[in-house]
Amino acid sequence: MSLEKYKQKRDFSKTEEPVGGKGKRKTLSFVVQRHHATSLHYDFRLEMEGVLKSWAVPKGPSLNPADKRLAMMVEDHPFDYGKFEGEIPAGNYGAGVVSIFDAGTYTALDKGTENDLLKGLHDGSLKIKLNGKILKGEFALVRMKTSEQNAWLLIKHKDEYAVTKKFNIEDLVSKEVKKKGLDFKRKKKEPRKPEVEPDDALAYTSVKTKVKLISRNGIDFSSRYKPIVEALAGIKAEAVIDGELVIEDALPKFYVFDLLSLNNHDIRDMDLLKRKALLFELIKKLDHPLIIYSKHERADKEEEDVVQEQEGEEIESRKETAVMETDREEQYGKKIVKLTNLNKLYWPVEKISKGQLIDYYKGVSEYILPHLKDKPLSLNRHPNGIAEPSFFQKDLDREKIPSWIKTAPLYSDSTEKTIDYLVCNDEATLLWMVNLGCIEINPWLSSYKKPEVPLFAVLDLDPHDVDFNEVIAVAKTAKMLLDQMNITAFIKTSGSKGLHIFIPVSPIYDYDITKEFIHYVGQMVFERHPNTTSLERSPAKRKERIYLDFLQNRVGQTIAAPYSVRPKPGATVSAPLAWDELKAGLTTKGFTLFNMGQRLHERGDLWKDMHLVKNNLKKALTL
Repeated sequence: MSLEKYKQKRDFSKTEEPVGGKGKRKTLSFVVQRHHATSLHYDFRLEMEGVLKSWAVPKGPSLNPADKRLAMMVEDHPFDYGKFEGEIPAGNYGAGVVSIFDAGTYTALDKGTENDLLKGLHDGSLKIKLNGKILKGEFALVRMKTSEQNAWLLIKHKDEYAVTKKFNIEDLVSKEVKKKGLDFKRKKKEPRKPEVEPDDALAYTSVKTKVKLISRNGIDFSSRYKPIVEALAGIKAEAVIDGELVIEDALPKFYVFDLLSLNNHDIRDMDLLKRKALLFELIKKLDHPLIIYSKHERADKEEEDVVQEQEGEEIESRKETAVMETDREEQYGKKIVKLTNLNKLYWPVEKISKGQLIDYYKGVSEYILPHLKDKPLSLNRHPNGIAEPSFFQKDLDREKIPSWIKTAPLYSDSTEKTIDYLVCNDEATLLWMVNLGCIEINPWLSSYKKPEVPLFAVLDLDPHDVDFNEVIAVAKTAKMLLDQMNITAFIKTSGSKGLHIFIPVSPIYDYDITKEFIHYVGQMVFERHPNTTSLERSPAKRKERIYLDFLQNRVGQTIAAPYSVRPKPGATVSAPLAWDELKAGLTTKGFTLFNMGQRLHERGDLWKDMHLVKNNLKKALTL
């Protein structure tokens, strides 16, 4: 095969990279090279037709079959490149440090020949077996279905060499090799032109529709930069991101430098550094090598004060007119929780501070913790209070949090990766979480030990422009129907507009059963309140109705915990109720972080015996 592209990109008078070379042809070789260039990546090379077919793999190969590594096919390299190690001088294509991570021989699966490999390469499906020192066993290279022919996925097959735990290839790299790469990047280098002229673009991310990349003059780049689109799909928020698309080291990159809109809120009037702080959080959470956060060119030092990674602390935006903020520590044995910026106003109208929120959770910890025990949590973080944009965080970076924080690794079908969810079983973790800006606490309905097995069935009464007295009437109807089925149910305010009915169940059902049971109850309620309730999911079809939401009963869905504060005006709380409290005049606004302590003192924990109740849903349906 021709090495013309390879040679065109290099000046061999300035680089020691090899020009040619031939294999022995008795066996086929492979090599994986660590390439610390503009960005760190790994090059995966397979010998075919006397050259090395090559892919740039941003995160490197993995031995975990759950990982699907993006692999961008690049130009063929000469056979002798498989033995190359050393520096590619600054100013040259691919400038950086190259080291061999692993090498060995490989074969096609099912005793295939080299012709079979070439056919698989042409068809976009290579199945191979590696025999290296580190990388062993079966792998697949699958070309992605895009308009680009160079975007592939490198996937480990399940075999005796596969692992199930989280795999990070950098854990297997020596400190000496890492140091060489970092030292090279610290050197003063000649400015390097991008391989193609950069394209300015706006990225439109969404949880409901496909990501779009649109140029400043309206050209749709989504097909041209398909790997960038697929990377940005990991941002689970409605956002408009300003950035620049480039090609570096044969890989497309998206350098992002501004956030224009978040969760359908235009934030262009917000201070730039505050916008960049929110953008930094989105990109850090995404953690994708093709999406790169770009610092503020004219105020790096100022921005570092705003965007900083601190263990156990939220990312803070600098206030234009700041008040003196106080910090303190809480110690629980060897667990130390640093509580920061306690005077920051989380409710600016009501003048309620972050410190008051933390004190509330500390005061109710003995009541809320039993309802959080062993349940995965999704964090809804409001680092600047309820008047500023928030963001959701599910996956915790174990390297950036205190070692005593408990997490539960659970595989996500939607993201096709394992997510480390927070598990809050003690007061220290509760306060650490609230210090991150978590105003509300949102647990799953099942434990991390048996994520597919719900502990509750939930009917969420969600009113839309309906008098709350009608919500009370609907709740009473649901209670009457459940009583007829000998079902023991509990009720609480949502802390927002509605009511939540919780039904503890025996741990023998899956979510399909609990969802269908609540759907059945909802249908009976609807029959009795056809003019004020709805089972329609679309908000447009349930105006001035109470939505009988049964779809909360799904794996991974969360709902506000009892005693959780909500990020709403007045600092309302999701308050457990006695059924006899459902009377005309009741309002969700009557329960706040200021009066919940007194209510607990007077009424006690109305849900304290919930764990003793195990309703039999199938038996109830036969009554």
